[in-house]
Amino acid sequence: MTRPPALIFSDLDGTLLDHDSYDWAPARVMLARLARAGIPVVLASSKTAAEMVPLRAAMGLGTVPMICENGAGVVGDAVPDDDGLTDYDQLRATLGRIDRALRGRFEGFGDMDPARISAVTGLPEPDARLAAQRRFSEPGLWHGAAAEQEAFVAALRAMGIAARMGGRFLTLSFGGTKADRMASIAARYGTPPTIALGDAPNDLEMLQSADFGILVANPHSPPIPPLPGEDTGRIRRTSRPGPAGWTEGLTGLLSDLGIDDSHDL
Repeated sequence: MTRPPALIFSDLDGTLLDHDSYDWAPARVMLARLARAGIPVVLASSKTAAEMVPLRAAMGLGTVPMICENGAGVVGDAVPDDDGLTDYDQLRATLGRIDRALRGRFEGFGDMDPARISAVTGLPEPDARLAAQRRFSEPGLWHGAAAEQEAFVAALRAMGIAARMGGRFLTLSFGGTKADRMASIAARYGTPPTIALGDAPNDLEMLQSADFGILVANPHSPPIPPLPGEDTGRIRRTSRPGPAGWTEGLTGLLSDLGIDDSHDL
């Protein structure tokens, strides 16, 4: 495999996808330019592989690996068939061994039907069915007190399960973050310079782990304080949100790196 001039890791919701419409059309021209330059785009999202494979195909990204379910797993050229127990199966089985009073406070996606998932996520029901096709992690809602949640998380930790609280969901997995997956994927491509894009606090570790990070504007969340590396330009911010900001950030950075002239892009 030829070492590309750069390797991009990109969050989806609020970054490459518009926060409200999930549209990525404003990034279409940049995606085509990146393809011509031979710069792979690795999608890194809380979404499942079932949700991400159609997006990867529509964006013309080929069979570049994807970081799924917030880094709990990596999927290659297709959604693999499961011949045995998946991480998700084991997570659900482990939940069954938690104290019943605590377990009853956690409403995971595996406890919901598609209509309920649609209601709590805002996804159309067909998309909610894809979100339910999990392989690596279990997001859910916590319906108890903070002290009970701490006891629940501690009990899971004793069984080897990590719990991370996002903006809305408490997500369970056997470990792994978006940032954790970057080095192994970059190694497949000969460890080129890496660029990461995201819009939320849970993307900051990924941005900091890359050679260059782009924080896409997010008017829907509180401002993120200045980050290490902003003073040197290693981390930069966009003025526009969503895919328009995604394009803005990459246009400026690739220009500064000298790989956006008419010969390279």
